[in-house]
Amino acid sequence: MRAIESRAPWFFSVLPVLLAVPFALLISQTRPSTSLLVVAAAIPLVIAFLSPLTGLFLLVFSMLLGLEFLVGGLGSGTTLGRGLTLRLDDFLLMLVGVGWLGRVAVSGHEKVFVRTPLNRTIILYMAACIFATLIGILAGRVRPVAGTFFLLKYYEYFFLFFMTANLVKTMDQVRHLVTASLVTCALVTLYAIAQIPSGVRVSAPFEGEFGEPNTLGGYLVFMIALTSGLLVTEGAIRNKWPLVGLLGLATIALQATLSRASFLAAAVVAVIVVCHVSRRNLLLVSGLIIGLLVLPLVAPAPVIERVTHTFMQTHQEGQIQIGNVRVDTSTSERLNSWKESVAVWKKSPIWGQGVTGGPFMDAMYPRVLSETGLIGVCAFLALIAALGRSGLTVAIQATDPYLKGLALGFLFGFIGLLVHAVGANTFIIVRIMEPFWLMAALITCMYMRGQTIPNSGDIPTIARQPQTTTGETC
Repeated sequence: MRAIESRAPWFFSVLPVLLAVPFALLISQTRPSTSLLVVAAAIPLVIAFLSPLTGLFLLVFSMLLGLEFLVGGLGSGTTLGRGLTLRLDDFLLMLVGVGWLGRVAVSGHEKVFVRTPLNRTIILYMAACIFATLIGILAGRVRPVAGTFFLLKYYEYFFLFFMTANLVKTMDQVRHLVTASLVTCALVTLYAIAQIPSGVRVSAPFEGEFGEPNTLGGYLVFMIALTSGLLVTEGAIRNKWPLVGLLGLATIALQATLSRASFLAAAVVAVIVVCHVSRRNLLLVSGLIIGLLVLPLVAPAPVIERVTHTFMQTHQEGQIQIGNVRVDTSTSERLNSWKESVAVWKKSPIWGQGVTGGPFMDAMYPRVLSETGLIGVCAFLALIAALGRSGLTVAIQATDPYLKGLALGFLFGFIGLLVHAVGANTFIIVRIMEPFWLMAALITCMYMRGQTIPNSGDIPTIARQPQTTTGETC
C-alpha cells in the first residue's frame, strides 16, 4: 500500500472527484431507489479500492450475516431443484474483488494469483468442473445458464482464497481476521440459540423460509474445531475464557440444528482433539469414548429423538433395511443417492454429467462422481490431499503459537467437514466454504512468508517460494 501511495499520491488525491462526477450524473438520471442501490454498491467498491484489507473484513462479517435472494427458474430438471440462491456476500465479494483488482492494476507490481502450494490443485479441480460442464452443455444435459451460475458459485471461494493470500501480510492481520470470524460466529450462535424456544431446527440468519440446519451444523463444526485448536495450543491465546464461552454456546447451537451429519462430524472432531491433547493418556481417551457412548442418554430430548429416529422410524415406503435394521427415509435417500450416482456415472464415466447435469443429492462424494466423472474425482482428491498436507505441515512446523493453533484447528475442522460431506454437499456450500477457504489462505500464506521452522527429518513439507517484496509470492 505504501509503495502505491508513494508512486502515485496524486491519483489518490483526485480519486474522490473522479468518482463523484460519473456517479452524480448517473444518480441524476435514475429513480431514487435505483440511485440508492448504485450508491450502496459504490461504497464497498471504493472501500476495497482504497483499502482492500478493509473490504476483506466486510466480507468476513457478511459470510454468515448476508441477506439471501432466490433466483427462480434455473433449477428445473437439474440438481438445482431449489433454484439458485444468491446472497449479499456474493455481490459484496464481486464488488470487493473488483476494487482489489483495480488496486492491483494501479499498483503495477502486484500479482493476482500469488504462488501457493494449493494453486495447481485448485486450477486442476476448476478445470475439471468447467470441462465436464461444457461437455454436459454440448450434450444437452446441462442448461447453460444454470451450469454457468453454479460454476461461478464454485469459483467464489477460490477467488476469496487468492485475494486473501495476496492481501494478508502480517500475523497481526491474521489475528484480526480470525477475531472477526469468531465474532461473526458468536453472533450467528446467539441467533441460533434464540430460535430454540420456538421448537424448530435452528439455522443461520437469512436462510430462507425453511432454513438450512445442516449448513449451520457444518459451519459450527468447523468453527468449534478452529476454536478448539487455539484453546489446546500452549501460548496461542492469553485469555481463553471468551473462546471457552464461544465453544459452549456453539455446542448448544449445534445440538439444536438436529443435523445428524453434523453430530457425527463433531464426534469425530472431539475424539481427535482429545487424542491430540492426551497423547499417551489412555485413561482420558477411554473416558471420552465412554462419554460419547452414554451421550445419547444425557443429551437433550430433541437430540435423542433425532438420533434414535434414524433407526426407529415407523415403517414407511422407501426405507432401506440393512440386516435387521431399518433406517429412516432421509438416511435411506442419502444411501440411495450413492447407488444412483454410480448408475448416472456409468453413462459418462470419464468426465461425468457436468455441474447441475445429474440428479440432486445431499452427499458430496457421489455428487462429485456423477457430475465430474473420474477426472473430477481425481482432481477433487488431489485438492483434498493438498489441503490436508498444508494444514498438517503448518501445524507441525509453525513457530508462532497462534499460527500453530490456527493450523491445528483448521486441520481438526477439515477432518470434520470430510465426515460431514457424507451427508451433505459440504464442499460446495458457500456459507461453509467461505470461512474454510479464508482460514486455508491465512495459514498457507503465513507459512509461505516464513512463519515456520526449517524443514527437518521426516516432517512433511511444502515447497517454499523465495521471499520477495514484489507480491509474487505470499
